[in-house]
Amino acid sequence: MDSDATRSADPPGRRKPTQIRTGIQEVDPRHALDVAKLEEYVRAHLEEFEGVLAVRQFVGGQSNPTYLLSDGTREWVLRRKPPGKLLSSAHATDREFRILSALGTTDFPVPRARAYCEDESVIGTEFYLMDRVVGRILVDQTLPDWRPEERRSLYSSQIEILAKLHQIEYEAIGLADYGKPGNYFARQIHVWSKQYSSSLSKGDGSDTSGPTERCSSMERLMEWLPENIPEDPFSTIVHGDFGLNNMVVHPSEGRIVAVLDWELSTLGHPVADLTYHLSQRLSPGGDFSRLDAADLPRMGIPSQAEYVARYCELTGRGEIENLDFYLTFHLFRTAGIMFGIAGRARAGTAAGTQAIELGKIAVPLANRGLELASALGA
Repeated sequence: MDSDATRSADPPGRRKPTQIRTGIQEVDPRHALDVAKLEEYVRAHLEEFEGVLAVRQFVGGQSNPTYLLSDGTREWVLRRKPPGKLLSSAHATDREFRILSALGTTDFPVPRARAYCEDESVIGTEFYLMDRVVGRILVDQTLPDWRPEERRSLYSSQIEILAKLHQIEYEAIGLADYGKPGNYFARQIHVWSKQYSSSLSKGDGSDTSGPTERCSSMERLMEWLPENIPEDPFSTIVHGDFGLNNMVVHPSEGRIVAVLDWELSTLGHPVADLTYHLSQRLSPGGDFSRLDAADLPRMGIPSQAEYVARYCELTGRGEIENLDFYLTFHLFRTAGIMFGIAGRARAGTAAGTQAIELGKIAVPLANRGLELASALGA
């Protein structure tokens, strides 16, 4: 990247954070597996596998441990449920495999799903295999050290791919029973309210892995959100976690080559994905907190209004009403996810080493959500 060109276009006086990338490391001892048994399984299910199996682990991700497998020539990815006691319905690797397999019959960019293993005796949990898509995993949506035209290209790619997902006829690819059409937000509010309640610490409060007491903002949102859901029964496939960190960016170009991490996917309201993506701009202490709205045009980043308008153009929708409700919902939902990560950190089952720090932002997210809801009359 031409960092000098970026500096001349970006707002002056702002520190450029390091762009975080998901790396590869030796397997975390907490997520160790029996390589010999795994090699036997891989050899039986991947006919092109030759040589000796090597296993390393991807850094990052807070849910399902993910590994890089290689025979010295080819590479695959293994994604598994974490070991230990899990929240009910969480870590749905079987659903991930199913939707990857279904989307693989379309031109939507996902890795090729290869095999699903329900036999926990192989590595201790269920898992699936998929082809590796080579590229970059980026976290900071402000894309430091990118040129404005590169940012514009990547943002265009993201919104075009999201619009493509929401236009797939899910019945035609065998996903008619992948979720319950309608009442998406009511169901989601129930799920994340339950996650919050289940994740509260039952200990003495001596740990520092995240919230240990009840959160008044979260509980107020749990009351207010169900009473204010807009009437809109629209239903499509939704990814559920449509963030830059779950996309593989082309190794040298500003475009998405694969969408990953389908654990939270279901049939639901398409605006949920759009507003989840946008709600990350509102996250306390997040990447966008360093920027003002006036910074965005010169950086090549579309404003919220531009992003929404482009999505509506691509999908043939009119304007999106009740946008602030949906953004409030997603701050609440993300807080619920972070409460869950904090709970897993306390239990020692979190997949990522950043789980403790992530858990600590649950309360600020809930507080920010309540601020937005208060402007709507909460």
